[in-house]
Amino acid sequence: MLNEILAYAERTGLKSEPGFTVKTAKWAIFINEQAEISGITPLGDGKNGLTFNHCPDLSQGEMIAGGITRSQFLIESLAVVALFYKADIEESDLKKFQIKRQYFIQQLELASGDCPELAFVATALNNPEQLETLQNLLENQQPKPKSTDSVTFLINESYPLTSTAWHSWWRKQRQPDNAVNDKKKSASTMRCLFTGAAIEPVETHPKIKGLSSVGGLGTGDVLMAFDKEAFQSYGLSKSTNAATDEITAKSYAETFNKLISDQSIRLVNGLAVYWFGHNLKHDDDDMFAELENPSELLAGQASRPKELLKAIENGRRPDLLDNYYYVVTVSGQAGRVMVRDWQQGTLTELLINISAWFDDLQIIARDGSKLTAPPKFLAVIGCLVRDLKDASAPLINELWRTALNKDKLIPYTAFTQALLESRKAIINEEAQNHARMGLIKAYHIRNKGDQHMSTNLNPEHPNPAYQCGRLLAVLAELQYKAQGDVGAGVVQRYYTATSQAPALRIGQLMSNAKNHLNKIDNGLTQIFEKRLSEIMSRMTAIPKTLDLEEQSLFALGYYQQLAQKHADIAESNTKKQALKNKEETNS
Repeated sequence: MLNEILAYAERTGLKSEPGFTVKTAKWAIFINEQAEISGITPLGDGKNGLTFNHCPDLSQGEMIAGGITRSQFLIESLAVVALFYKADIEESDLKKFQIKRQYFIQQLELASGDCPELAFVATALNNPEQLETLQNLLENQQPKPKSTDSVTFLINESYPLTSTAWHSWWRKQRQPDNAVNDKKKSASTMRCLFTGAAIEPVETHPKIKGLSSVGGLGTGDVLMAFDKEAFQSYGLSKSTNAATDEITAKSYAETFNKLISDQSIRLVNGLAVYWFGHNLKHDDDDMFAELENPSELLAGQASRPKELLKAIENGRRPDLLDNYYYVVTVSGQAGRVMVRDWQQGTLTELLINISAWFDDLQIIARDGSKLTAPPKFLAVIGCLVRDLKDASAPLINELWRTALNKDKLIPYTAFTQALLESRKAIINEEAQNHARMGLIKAYHIRNKGDQHMSTNLNPEHPNPAYQCGRLLAVLAELQYKAQGDVGAGVVQRYYTATSQAPALRIGQLMSNAKNHLNKIDNGLTQIFEKRLSEIMSRMTAIPKTLDLEEQSLFALGYYQQLAQKHADIAESNTKKQALKNKEETNS
């Protein structure tokens, strides 16, 4: 996986240099040439901040090397730069912030020889009156900043962070030629785990950032770390157990961080991070983005994966033929990056698999008006639970693999949860979820090889459980026509029992149906008698009991019969309106 990440960095020209990284600042402090703080402003969209691509950076080890407490340079938290924190701060934390602030100002003074405008910043921060001004500005800012928010500086409408004047100074400052640094150096070289070259191994690897929403730490998480004796071999310590040099470690971490930021999909409690062997020509060629948020389709329009597959077959998109995809699912836990899944393959395979996923999930809309659009991946997860937070990580991961592999079966757990939730919806008179019914349909297509299962109603489906579901839908409609809204009707009272033991309940319901037929006009009587007769003719016998898979067929038969009813009503109304319009025109 890491080799592919490094290959991606090389292909795309991503450059990483030790001591530099991409950072985001949420606030900027205005400082003029009189060393006065004149204001503070939120950066970017006011929520996510503004990204700077080549910021100075010290690793956690460098921050405390030699027993000295250090700060970052040019971009730090408001707690450090402005001593802006909650009133009930611990004395030890207060002292730490004060020490870091002194170091921060000292660094500005040292760097001002190469970057003169930094002298204004150092002078302003050293001035107690200016510090008080800054703290008042922060207190009065709405919404109020957080002490952990990152902040940088704006001088004469220019960010020192974007200047290159301090770069040479920073490189020397970060790696001084002293005894402390010499002591850290390894006594011997090792073979790099990635390149095979002879290198001086770095003791710790940079952290992976961007996983705070999926269990990670805000300060970042370690992908490769060996902090316990059980993880170490041959007397090696720390990251020498996975030896690589500082530049390579920085490269894979920076590239992974960029992929997390730019090319990842949230899978509730994990992130699917992906990339391709070659850059895609068009943004809408990105099939992972299509899984996350499918394109809206016009009537009769094929899904985006099908369009691209057709373009490949017709020779219009040869650029897609030799491309590959890579996707890793990760989350954070206790400061470590947890790799949950890894998949790779050709882009053509990906198109075929996602197209099959969308096809298997497609079903007639509950109102019978059209086929449903491809569902978002999270919508499929959401249809199984009342709250996305309740979805288990193993189930999400299994469904994710199923979406990317047309030959992988629908997890039985997902199937049973979908069936249970569909039953609850019917009993509670809630609108049935399209993704949920599509998933039940997909189960029968993939897991059971049901060639008779269709997106629409199939009156000729050979399974009696499916026909029993149809029958209940027709009987419920007949009751409504005969008695109107009588509160708890046939469905609310008998759905669960009928779907589990149809022979007993359907016999009772058919007896009641005779009474209902006598209460409606002759035209409707003939229509319902024909429907009931047609369904009954499909069954040699009504089953005594149904297992879970048969109960799901019952649910599909019931759902698709109702959808067909709505479609028939809409068609009838359209014909009536057309006839009325014609009569009005003639008159």
